[in-house]
Amino acid sequence: MPEKTSGLRRGWTTGACATAAAKAAATALLGGGFPDPVTITLPGGQTPSFALADERCGDGSAEVAIVKDAGDDPDVTHGALVRVAVRRGVAGAGIRFQAGPGVGTVTLAGLPVPPGEPAINPVPRKMIASTLEEVAAAYSVSADFDVTIGIDGGEALAAKTMNPRLGIVGGLSVLGTTGIVVPYSCAAWIHSIHRGIDVARAAGFDHVGGATGDASEKAMASHCGFAEQQLIDMGDFVGGMLKYLRVHPVPMVTVAGGIAKMTKLAQGRRDLHSKHGRADMEALALAVRELGGDDRLQARIVRANTVAEAFAHATDAALPLGDYLAGQAWRTAAQILRQGRLQLLIFDREGQLRGKANMAEIDPAMS
Repeated sequence: MPEKTSGLRRGWTTGACATAAAKAAATALLGGGFPDPVTITLPGGQTPSFALADERCGDGSAEVAIVKDAGDDPDVTHGALVRVAVRRGVAGAGIRFQAGPGVGTVTLAGLPVPPGEPAINPVPRKMIASTLEEVAAAYSVSADFDVTIGIDGGEALAAKTMNPRLGIVGGLSVLGTTGIVVPYSCAAWIHSIHRGIDVARAAGFDHVGGATGDASEKAMASHCGFAEQQLIDMGDFVGGMLKYLRVHPVPMVTVAGGIAKMTKLAQGRRDLHSKHGRADMEALALAVRELGGDDRLQARIVRANTVAEAFAHATDAALPLGDYLAGQAWRTAAQILRQGRLQLLIFDREGQLRGKANMAEIDPAMS
């Protein structure tokens, strides 16, 4: 399914794939054979069809596997096999979910499902339940099913996600609110940012920190003495993280990143991805002049190939550009967060602190 504005192909969430597999398995379990392809209805009313990659019956259950197609999105689960086994459950028990191989189990509070439950989010659960209720009604039986969802290779894939930090052990999460993956929407990343904040709040932490990358995260963790659950892997989405914290507040927030990304934040950017362009070197040169740099230094800043090079020129001239940029970035971040206490840290690639705006109370009036 092409994405209308970009020409990129949309795909399907793990929740949509699991729903389709559950429908095909339940149909076969009740004597209707395996529908191939199998068609489901998404929350938005779309009715996609899915080809079956594997099917089997036996021992009072039916199992179906469907290949996760994320379209043109660089989704970590693209190409994985989502497996669902369905068996008749205890009368009156309704639909019960279990984690199969490759699907994780929740161990920390703060997530949409409680500790001890399989990491199958509420919308996929609702999609599967309503679909199985329709199948059961078609065969005039009660909708009492035990549903086991697995993802082939999911435990290894989960190591590339935020699941271990969120306390989801043993595999991936079954996600999706619409059933559709929009290419490069980074919905899974935004989801992990929100859930990371939820977990930190539920654990009672009064201070969290978001960093743009691994190096700045390690440096921030060391500088602040953070536990793992206080770390939010915000990547380029500083605006998204701070907006969520505005509605779900934590008393103290630290934002950290490398020189180039924090320069963009200082210049008012809220999404720091390179696709939105590089930092404004002319504006950086004006900042250097404000700090006392001469015309020659200003010209060198404008001609610099990278922000790091420009930063080095300012450092050689003994100008406190790092602290200046940290202060400007603090103002941008504070205008988004609007409340609480905020700190801004800038690190170089070696993890050395190159700029800092100390933890300070945000004046709500500045928003």
